[in-house]
Amino acid sequence: MTASGNTDDVEITACTNGPLLVRGEIDLRSADGEPIEQVRNTVALCRCGVSAIKPFCDGTHKLINFKA
Repeated sequence: MTASGNTDDVEITACTNGPLLVRGEIDLRSADGEPIEQVRNTVALCRCGVSAIKPFCDGTHKLINFKA
């Protein structure tokens, strides 16, 4: 993942035992390098590895008691 434009406009916050919250415009790509459209200014990215909608968080970390 790389920031597009000015990286000062991107903020990443690691939620306690949860996702990474990314605020700002980013260039998000799949493992195959295909672009993933960013439809919101803030996205939650999975850190537990169990989300059904990777790379995005679907809240599964709560069900599996994920600890960062």
